[in-house]
Amino acid sequence: MSTSTSLSVQEQQFLEAFQQAFETDHFDRLILSQYKGELEQLEKMTFRVISLNEQKVLSCVYRYKTQDVTKNYPLNEALTQVTELLTCCKQANLFTDQEELQLKKNKKKAMLTRSKAKPVSTKAKAEQGHDRIKQRYVDQDSVFLQHLGITDQQGQIIPSMARKWKQINKFVEIFSGALAQIQPQEQGLRIVDFGSGKGYLTCALYDYMQKHGQTPYVTGVELNPKMVEFCQNVAQQSGFNQLDFFQGDVRTYEPERLDVMIALHACDVATDFAIHSGIRLNAQIIMCAPCCHKELRPQLQSPKVLSPMLQFGIHAGQQAEMLTDTIRALLLKAYGYETKVFEFVALEHTSKNKMILATKRKDYEQPDQAVLAQIQALKEMYGIQKHSLELLLNDQWDQQGIGSKC
Repeated sequence: MSTSTSLSVQEQQFLEAFQQAFETDHFDRLILSQYKGELEQLEKMTFRVISLNEQKVLSCVYRYKTQDVTKNYPLNEALTQVTELLTCCKQANLFTDQEELQLKKNKKKAMLTRSKAKPVSTKAKAEQGHDRIKQRYVDQDSVFLQHLGITDQQGQIIPSMARKWKQINKFVEIFSGALAQIQPQEQGLRIVDFGSGKGYLTCALYDYMQKHGQTPYVTGVELNPKMVEFCQNVAQQSGFNQLDFFQGDVRTYEPERLDVMIALHACDVATDFAIHSGIRLNAQIIMCAPCCHKELRPQLQSPKVLSPMLQFGIHAGQQAEMLTDTIRALLLKAYGYETKVFEFVALEHTSKNKMILATKRKDYEQPDQAVLAQIQALKEMYGIQKHSLELLLNDQWDQQGIGSKC
């Protein structure tokens, strides 16, 4: 290893430890802080090794006072980049699975301390691993969380936003699992979030993908003009250059290309319009959390044997909800999607907690007639005359006023 003659002995030892950990796969992360170089408002840098398009790279999150910027470097450039930046920082912390090193510098001298990595029990390691997975999805110190009012200036979760914080993390966790099942797009993923609201999930998705070297093109579609203006400001302040917001709804926004379609809490048949957009544009991922299932309930003519159960109003509503989302899930399945329906977050966080997640199959050629027959059997059993998503897919829709986000 060659290092500059201007480096102190302690700096050279630190870099040697970094290179050794890097080459032997013991490297966990590196933090350079108290930056005093030419990059204005840069506070610290965090380095990790990540996989990008099936290749490992050194990913660095540059933490500025108002935004985070992620850059990825080939592994063969890692030592050069770290050496250059280390000379401009007064503190550096190296974490490996064997030891921890801390380098502190002032005008007179440099001090290097080493300590063994703290051993953890099997249970603690499992818990730690679980926590680290959660943290990997949305970093609590991400600048956009402050702009959205989820964290304070110290990066701490504001108590009243704790439930929203859990929802965001869970959503990104689900998204990351679906993302791993689809093919990377050379031009960058095109993501549309219908009913984006205050932009919590829209910004979290953008931040997550940017930090994993996959900066997408993301559009949040929202009817409320004040929300659109607010979100545009948050995106600009956070340095999210390929995130924008459009005033409108699923009827008025028509993208030319769509890889990921998201519609959380789109009211009543607005969810059907959103799913139809995803299917029509061959989206690779479709994520919906439906609400306000109004369309089917007036139509239902349930079997008489169910009358004792359905005399209780809550059960009648749950039946209509279950049938509505079952038909949606089956239609997605029929049109070439692997489909799951599951609890999104616990009821204590929101009553609108059902998620429909669909990922496109590679072998799809034409609608599955066996699944369509299952849908028809359900419709006949319950006397259902129309379901909006089915009408849209068959080019038979003839109504207006589809509703919006609740």
